[in-house]
Amino acid sequence: MSQHARILLSLIVGLVIGIAAANAGGGWVNAAIDIAQPVGEAWLAGLKMTIIPLVVSLLVTGVAATAETARSGRVAARALALFMTFLVASATLAAVLMPALLALWPLDPTAAGALKRALAEVKPVGDVPGFAAFMKSIVPSNPVAAAANGEMLPLIVFTMVFAFAITRLNPARRDTLVALFQALADAMLVIINWVLAIAPIGVAALAFVVGARAGTAAVGALVHYIALYSAVGFVIMLIAYPVAVLGGRVPLGRFARAVAPAQAVAISTQSSLASLPAMLTGAEAAGLPVRIAGVVLPLAVAVFRVTAPAMNLAVTLYIANWYGIALSPFQLAAGVIAASLTTFNGVGLPGQVTFIASIAPICLAIGVPIEALGLLIAVETIPDIFRTLGNVTMDVAVTATVARGERALEP
Repeated sequence: MSQHARILLSLIVGLVIGIAAANAGGGWVNAAIDIAQPVGEAWLAGLKMTIIPLVVSLLVTGVAATAETARSGRVAARALALFMTFLVASATLAAVLMPALLALWPLDPTAAGALKRALAEVKPVGDVPGFAAFMKSIVPSNPVAAAANGEMLPLIVFTMVFAFAITRLNPARRDTLVALFQALADAMLVIINWVLAIAPIGVAALAFVVGARAGTAAVGALVHYIALYSAVGFVIMLIAYPVAVLGGRVPLGRFARAVAPAQAVAISTQSSLASLPAMLTGAEAAGLPVRIAGVVLPLAVAVFRVTAPAMNLAVTLYIANWYGIALSPFQLAAGVIAASLTTFNGVGLPGQVTFIASIAPICLAIGVPIEALGLLIAVETIPDIFRTLGNVTMDVAVTATVARGERALEP
């Protein structure tokens, strides 16, 4: 059984037992909660302890790899610039789209209240006050203190500046530092894999507590979350079509036919890498030059995950809504910045690791509790299909845009 399946099964079992316990009643239920809750919290703490060193190390190695790619040629550099533009636009879209979806289809107040009671001990981790304080919070006066206090946004900004500074060193020193941070990332991934190996225990314990306290309302809330979360990825996929038509000058029908085989592979494998051969074939069918597609599409699969900023921020905004946290415009701005910059965190990582490494920093940056991620990680399978669909479709659309730009530069 795959790790996804084991974690999902543990969520279902925990919820079912918890709901059954709530219906049965009796003093033993509270005693069982008192046992299960510390188990789930200990498992969450195991994930949380790796977040800061993992985020820092992955940002450094990700920026270094991207900078090296940008030096490889004009096409790669133009593609990377376009990628970054779309990543920021993706995060900005989520800041508008997710609140709109929650307004159109709000979480049932009964379910929201039950979930809040189920995790009553959880408190928001911070706040982003007014404009002046927000601007001061972006650049840390002491990055070590920022890391110690869990101040994620200033830590991310410092790490990005530090990473770009590393790329300006001479090759020997640059390679030494990058190797050091790569080793740190590898060590953190070993720890996370150990923690994920016992995820069924931790998730089942958390699910039992939620089921026992929230009852069947927990199931409805999870279905609501999956639907809205997946909708964000679906919208990104739809946007890829006008990008191909307007940016790449590819007729709509031709683009839809060309990208359909890659989308089929994406649905069945949930992997952009597995979809790459079909994307290359589709790009050729769409009339894109092989010399452009052969550079841009592998690069897109490696570093461009356009759905990541939108869907990662969408999870954070959903959790904020779950807890009834009203986010200020400055908190939303902090979320957009964090979501855009932490996209490099999840490149090449397994799905569950990506979920924690990419979303937890955004939650910490805007003051949203991360404890709910322990439950939401278990239902990532369905939204991950929409993540891959959006990524694959947009990869081909952006490749068409780059190809058009290169044709315009040709004499």
